[in-house]
Amino acid sequence: MKKNQTETNSKLYKIRHSLAHILAQAVMDIRPGAKLGFGPPIDDGFYYDFILPEPIGSEDFKEIEKKMKHIIKQGQAFEREELNLDKAFSQIDGMGEPYKEEYARELAQKHGLKSLTFYKNGSFLDMCEGPHVESTKEIPQNCFKLKSVAGAYWRGDSNNTMMTRIYAWAFETKEELVGHVRAYEEAIKRDHKKLGKELQLFTIDEEIGKGLPLWLPNGTVLRDEIEKLMREFEFEDEYKRVSTPTLTKAKMYYQTGHLPYYKDGMFPFMEIKESEDSDTNEAYVLRPMNCPHHHRVFASQKRSYRELPVRLAEYGNVFRYEDSGSVSGLLRVRGMCMNDAHIYCTEDQIEEEFLKVMQMHERLYKLLGLENFHMRLSTWDSEDPKGKEKYVDDPKAWDKTQNMVRSAMQRSGLPFVEVAGEAAFYGPKIDFQMKTVTGREETISTNQLDFAVPKRMGLTYVGADNEEHMPYIIHRAPAGTHERFTAFLIEHFGGAFPTWLAPVQVKIICVSDAFIDYAKEINSELRRNFVRSEIDLSSDSLNKKIRTNTKSKIPNLLIIGENEVNDQSVTIRRYGIKEQETLNKSDFINQLLKKIKSRSLN
Repeated sequence: MKKNQTETNSKLYKIRHSLAHILAQAVMDIRPGAKLGFGPPIDDGFYYDFILPEPIGSEDFKEIEKKMKHIIKQGQAFEREELNLDKAFSQIDGMGEPYKEEYARELAQKHGLKSLTFYKNGSFLDMCEGPHVESTKEIPQNCFKLKSVAGAYWRGDSNNTMMTRIYAWAFETKEELVGHVRAYEEAIKRDHKKLGKELQLFTIDEEIGKGLPLWLPNGTVLRDEIEKLMREFEFEDEYKRVSTPTLTKAKMYYQTGHLPYYKDGMFPFMEIKESEDSDTNEAYVLRPMNCPHHHRVFASQKRSYRELPVRLAEYGNVFRYEDSGSVSGLLRVRGMCMNDAHIYCTEDQIEEEFLKVMQMHERLYKLLGLENFHMRLSTWDSEDPKGKEKYVDDPKAWDKTQNMVRSAMQRSGLPFVEVAGEAAFYGPKIDFQMKTVTGREETISTNQLDFAVPKRMGLTYVGADNEEHMPYIIHRAPAGTHERFTAFLIEHFGGAFPTWLAPVQVKIICVSDAFIDYAKEINSELRRNFVRSEIDLSSDSLNKKIRTNTKSKIPNLLIIGENEVNDQSVTIRRYGIKEQETLNKSDFINQLLKKIKSRSLN
């Protein structure tokens, strides 16, 4: 939790901070000889780090919570004491806390402190800045819950000792706590890594490498369906598709201005000798973004103002270096495929083109049933002393383009906020922020207006005056990357995808093998209509087949028995619906095809 005056003086901050001390007091009671690290409040509670003489696990939580509640009932006062450095260091030495002493000496030296503060409640003493509640009686008994145990390096440095960190939730009321824990448990159920494994969507193979997901057949369906949808949207809006290589000369990124600033986010360069006669090597690199390639496509022929806007689209693979400790599932990866496009337009076309981009986002989100989103306009900060280092130094261009983008956002009717100082280095940026079903806010798409790179790369078009002019570029990616967007959809739908998106749309289950021929007939007809249909040919009982396929969240199960064969019908069990329905085979297929074509969420 970031410390600002409002937060540190808030009731909730004091409760969480005080509970961290109470946790430490309880742990030291059941693990005598434990040494203390840090114990701060955080966004949903608090934690404390320990060096323990004997391990602690979740099986110890009940005992720890009981002791914490006993301490709260005692009404221990939090007493503040400020000591000069000599007395402070003497007190810490007497506490026998080597980690506290190390930090205290560094803190005093770094900030030129003359004194240090301590807080005592009951028998527990800690070096601490505060603030805390006046008494433990101010803390509601049932406002906290221990969450988990994890390892954490002292001071966050992997060269230091590994400590045991105990996390806990804490809120002002029991109701808030219960609501938060329920949301957390729901998030665990919907976690895309968990569902990705259970539903066989993707896997991370150490032989391939960290952050490089392998898309399994089921997951590839999700990619293909979203890509197909975006291709349709782009075709309607007159985009032209291109295909460009993932490898390029590194010097192109110096030309755009990405290098040297973006070097840490790129994979190591490859030195290649282009010919035996050459004395020098050419540096090549895996591209971290598609933009320069599209710019070269635009520059591949002479352009007239009559052609503009030129809209170039590609689902392009890009590679970005992420530290191995930060890669996670599909959300943080090293290789990704982006729903990229670049719109080359005149100044007069900027507002209308940006409006169309926002409308494409709105169509996509509405189709997927995503409603809880807003836009964030990131602008340059003219007051930032480092502005010339962070942004292109062209105040007039910044003001003009920001006004155009802001006007388009206002015309869209979609909610947005404005944040200064977070623009891209070459122009204003719009992020689409989505609130997930578990309450987390995620950036799901980023769009930018670029008025600087066209000049760097010599991009021009011939205007009505027969003179060369520089185009503006809109960078847009409504569906983000396959990896991040799919992770979001897995969690949004909880793995129970609507029929049009589901990896397996129909699973046919026979009451006995006597009806397999009819099942094959239905399956063939469905697949001729490009329905992802399969027959369950396992030797399991009927009930087990139904349970297994329901667990796989298949949206439509067809049960085939004697009545269905005789009537040329199917009995349907839809995911999440208890009632079965029997329909004529042709009627079912027609309804199914209509549902898939309309991309219905039902």
